[in-house]
Amino acid sequence: MSVFEQIDRILLTAAVVLVLVAGLLLLVRIWRGPSMLDRAISLDVIAALIIAGLGAKSAFARDGFYFPVMLVLAFLGFTGSVGIARFIAVRDRPAVTAPAPAAGETKKDAQ
Repeated sequence: MSVFEQIDRILLTAAVVLVLVAGLLLLVRIWRGPSMLDRAISLDVIAALIIAGLGAKSAFARDGFYFPVMLVLAFLGFTGSVGIARFIAVRDRPAVTAPAPAAGETKKDAQ
């Protein structure tokens, strides 16, 4: 095993360890919250970590088998986060109310 292959293995192992640590921290964020948006963002980041883990596994095995799977997961993660953002945007939109009459005007004068 050459020096470059040994460095490659060490860096890939470090990448996998960092992905696992980030996954554990994200599980804590999902468990503790505090809001639903925090949990939704954490799930989106976990999808990205799964993609990173599959990329590290592909690089470690020097096999491109998981590239289509990574592409599909990226697409699903993107559409899921857009859907969640649209849902939260509609839910948090302020209610539209009629303007209040000006000072000194009655409701009949405003029409």
